[in-house]
Amino acid sequence: MAALAFVVGTLVLLIILWDGFEVIILPRRVTRRVRLSRLFYLSTWKVWSFVARRMRSNKRRERYLSFYGPLSLLLLIAVWAIGMMLAFALVQWAVGPPKMTFNESLYLSGTTFITLGMGTPHTRMARAVLILEAGTGFGFLALVISYLPVMYQAFAQRESSILLLDARAGSPPTAAELFRRYGTGHGLPALNELLREWEIWSADLLETYISYPVLAYFRSQHDNQSWLTALTTILDICAVIIAGIDRLPPWQARLTFAMARHTVVDLAQIVNAPPRAPEPDRLPPPQLQQFKDALAGAGIGICDSAEFDAKLAEARRLYEPYVFALAQRFILPTATWMRASNTLDNWRTSAWERSSSGLAQSLFDESGDVHI
Repeated sequence: MAALAFVVGTLVLLIILWDGFEVIILPRRVTRRVRLSRLFYLSTWKVWSFVARRMRSNKRRERYLSFYGPLSLLLLIAVWAIGMMLAFALVQWAVGPPKMTFNESLYLSGTTFITLGMGTPHTRMARAVLILEAGTGFGFLALVISYLPVMYQAFAQRESSILLLDARAGSPPTAAELFRRYGTGHGLPALNELLREWEIWSADLLETYISYPVLAYFRSQHDNQSWLTALTTILDICAVIIAGIDRLPPWQARLTFAMARHTVVDLAQIVNAPPRAPEPDRLPPPQLQQFKDALAGAGIGICDSAEFDAKLAEARRLYEPYVFALAQRFILPTATWMRASNTLDNWRTSAWERSSSGLAQSLFDESGDVHI
């Protein structure tokens, strides 16, 4: 019985330590399907999302979903800690004095793991196990302390670019609104610099999610914004430029499109979300014509209409199935192509203002574009 307890305890300890190494330290994607953390997130997210999908209020659902990311991270750390305590208790019970009960070894393991050290076993082997557990507990605490700030720093970097997109593409961001504002304001050539910044952002996002996949569950600060909506909008913009518009060469758009598509494809693979066709179509023929009319209204011409439509449809097929799969997986809204007429940018509203009527209207036009 003691030998079995020693083997089981050692095996559980190694599984937890290896899982913690892959999650916290290893900076690359793990392809193995059977993992403790993967099973943890599959099971907890299934329950959490089941409840969320049955909430009718969007605001209430977003508030509920916003707790999952941080809470799941704390729960995973607790699962690791409790598992290691139980594993060391089994080993300690196997190598300790014959009269020691499992409850006593569990108490000794718990106090040792949190570095209190409330007991001293009488055998050399048991003392060695005790020293090993104390060192493991101290190292685990140090890793957790260093892990959480890195996570929240990565979250802040992700959100800053999403917030900057607010005044450029609306809330939520849309491709039509961004083209309108750049076409009638700063000028289309400035789009290249924006796309360059989002090429870097997409690369950072992919690297971050490979190292820390749990960040994908962290919701944005505003209910009408998300990392997936912003990324999809950038892909839409790149697809339009690649399809062919006047006054803007497609070179930077192709680079950004390649990086952004790489990001959504790899993320779908990381979270095991098989690509699926969007339902309903994000840009049906009537809305496509509306979109082209919006471009014309902003003074943006396109190439031959049939050629533009064909190239745009081809580009959309490269990323929309993955975007839709990620949206279904994380219960995130998919980005739209056209801006809803009754929406205001987030920067124009506050808890004390229901509309933009209290702002200095001389600085802005009717759509919220800055005149200065």
